[in-house]
Amino acid sequence: MSAQPPPRVKPAAAADAEARSRADAVRDAERRWWRRAVEILWRPRPVFAALADDDEDDVVARQEPVLAIILLAGIGGILLTPAWGTMLDDWTVDWLVLAVVTFVGGLFYGAFGYLLIGLAIWLGARGVGVTGPARQARHVLAFSAVPLAVSPGVTVPAALIVYGADFFRSGGADEGAGRVVIVGLGLVFVAWTFVLLVLGLRTTYRLPWRGVVGTLALAGVLVAAFAVLPTLL
Repeated sequence: MSAQPPPRVKPAAAADAEARSRADAVRDAERRWWRRAVEILWRPRPVFAALADDDEDDVVARQEPVLAIILLAGIGGILLTPAWGTMLDDWTVDWLVLAVVTFVGGLFYGAFGYLLIGLAIWLGARGVGVTGPARQARHVLAFSAVPLAVSPGVTVPAALIVYGADFFRSGGADEGAGRVVIVGLGLVFVAWTFVLLVLGLRTTYRLPWRGVVGTLALAGVLVAAFAVLPTLL
């Protein structure tokens, strides 16, 4: 008795099965990257080591965590600028408007910093011999910025508890040293971000310390040049 041949799978069904399998793999990877976005605060080395993987599905899985990080990091950054200390001086600005402006401003600040500083870091890394793609440099920057992204959860409650609405107005209880204390607290998160960026360059790119210093020095020069260029045009 002859063996029956295996049932023939239609090409369309095979393609659908492969697409479902890939989608499941991407969803699993997305969950891992959301966990890593939190774990980087206390276990940064494994996260930066994982960024060295340039598999396309893995890269796609990072997109949503990266977007959330750059938005929140942008909000954390603009809250430390002097302009946000006078927002409520305008009588047309209430708390709802302040929240919307902060969200939109954070989106633009985060995206601009992500693209500009990410480009500078990539060019700086290339200057010391790294051949990785620009996307990888941007992702190292994004995950390094997690401390800055979580900083509003500390600085804003602290400012509101101690100074209330005065933190967003000129004069008042936060005038002088009061605002400096809150901004100084925020700068601790900026410093933490910088430390993670150093560790990320060293781990993801496997750079020696001189390579990390060279990358950051070149990136700093490029960012300064980008900042000065509009005034020269």
